[in-house]
Amino acid sequence: MASVAETQRTLYPYVTGSSVVAIKYKDGILMAADMGGSYGSTLRYKSVERIKAIGKHSLLGATGEISDFQEILRYLDELILNDNMWDDGNSLGPKEVHNYLTRVMYNRRNKFNPLWNSLVLGGVKNGQKYLGMVNMIGINFEDNHIATGLGNHLARPILRDEWHENLTFEEGVKLLEKCMRVLLYRDRSAVNKIQIAKMTEEGTTLFPPFSLQTYWEFSAFKNPTVGAEGSW
Repeated sequence: MASVAETQRTLYPYVTGSSVVAIKYKDGILMAADMGGSYGSTLRYKSVERIKAIGKHSLLGATGEISDFQEILRYLDELILNDNMWDDGNSLGPKEVHNYLTRVMYNRRNKFNPLWNSLVLGGVKNGQKYLGMVNMIGINFEDNHIATGLGNHLARPILRDEWHENLTFEEGVKLLEKCMRVLLYRDRSAVNKIQIAKMTEEGTTLFPPFSLQTYWEFSAFKNPTVGAEGSW
């Protein structure tokens, strides 16, 4: 007979967020995500922030289970607090935070109790830009541009074609908006409420949410029973 206090594992995520897209640009890191939270196939929440500042030098974005993301943020709050208590004039950079998250995700995977997230960690410290990701089983890498979720299939081809290391802030934002617009059209879990954040040597800026300019005036949308060419 099972104990009443037997540990229960989360076998399936409940409230989830969709893709995160991040790039390096000339002065630092840019990251974008929509603010939708899906309860199963129902787009239940429309104001879920999935990009957070971590310490002085890092930005974290998350795809996947929202409550697991909140647990990860609690881990990171403790990590940053303990680091600050040393009061040694140093602070954790993005590479150190990324390595920590990699160990956390792999450790939870090995306990068969994974955190159901793909995480994007970007930042700038001592003039060095850093961008990496880690998924729910601990697989991790660094790159000049990263996309999670469906963005890994739809946004990465755009980034491979159009990204370059000397992107200005305006060009970087325009590129992220293009990626998020494609995801809005193709990803049922995406909403037209976008948040963009940037990290430079001066610090973190989380911009207010905004709506993308979209175009839905296709004939097939106006009268879907007729068809795109009106030949049915």
